[in-house]
Amino acid sequence: MKKIHVGFLLSYDYELLKLALPPVYKAADRIFLAHDKDFRTWNGKNFTVDPNFFIWLKEFDVDHKIEIYTDNFYLPELSTIENDTRERTMLSEKMGIGNWLIQVDSDEYFIDFEKFVSDLRKFDHYLDNPEKNKIQIAAFWLIIYKYTNEGILYVDKPLKAVFATNYPNYKYARRTNERVIYTNNLILHESVSRSEADLRFKLENWGHNKDVNKDFLNKWVAVDETNYMNYENFYYIEPERWKKLEYFPTKNISEIKNYAKNKKSLHLGKSKLFFRNFGQWFKFLFKK
Repeated sequence: MKKIHVGFLLSYDYELLKLALPPVYKAADRIFLAHDKDFRTWNGKNFTVDPNFFIWLKEFDVDHKIEIYTDNFYLPELSTIENDTRERTMLSEKMGIGNWLIQVDSDEYFIDFEKFVSDLRKFDHYLDNPEKNKIQIAAFWLIIYKYTNEGILYVDKPLKAVFATNYPNYKYARRTNERVIYTNNLILHESVSRSEADLRFKLENWGHNKDVNKDFLNKWVAVDETNYMNYENFYYIEPERWKKLEYFPTKNISEIKNYAKNKKSLHLGKSKLFFRNFGQWFKFLFKK
């Protein structure tokens, strides 16, 4: 017990796992890849996986850490977000309560997973009786909004995102509504940075498919590195959550990671981190 267990959802964007898996591989004790037994999305559409991906996966897994978990993750009577939440719950239960249950999506790339694990280990005592002491651990996304001809457009301010919990009573995707402990860790999130065809497929089949605002896609298509400063409010549900974009002139993930790691404005200061965590502690102080 008290192991570092990382879970991924294998779906239509499985090729991105070739970028998401390597950053977590060394520091993880075990990695689980979950996919629907009939290769269906949460909306019931079928997708295919190139057999060469599984060949790559076997060659990549030199320490034999990776377990593929196959189950029925699509129920037609559930909404996409309900199927999303259900699959994540089943995956974390498979990973084993009593361990750190970390869920990473295929389009999320940790900049320093070893540091995230080090931060998690400060809270190992929450694994002793997880059902009585439910918490969730958050980091921050640097959201890549769109690839342009020469670089990327990204959301100018990092946004909080939950990645780990000690007890998987998920209420909405991987959020449990329990007390959050914030850590100063940054994760690249490709989110909506796809080809237009791939993005349209994602918008139809992911957990938020019923929530996307009607103007989102038109704006996404129109914006580029020459005109992004003339637009605002880019988020796909509540547009003002992604107020502004910035531009970085490279599409190389390693260079983007290095840029993000060293740009101070993309990291939460110690005082802000303290007050966020104090606020969460106080909010849940009298809750059982």
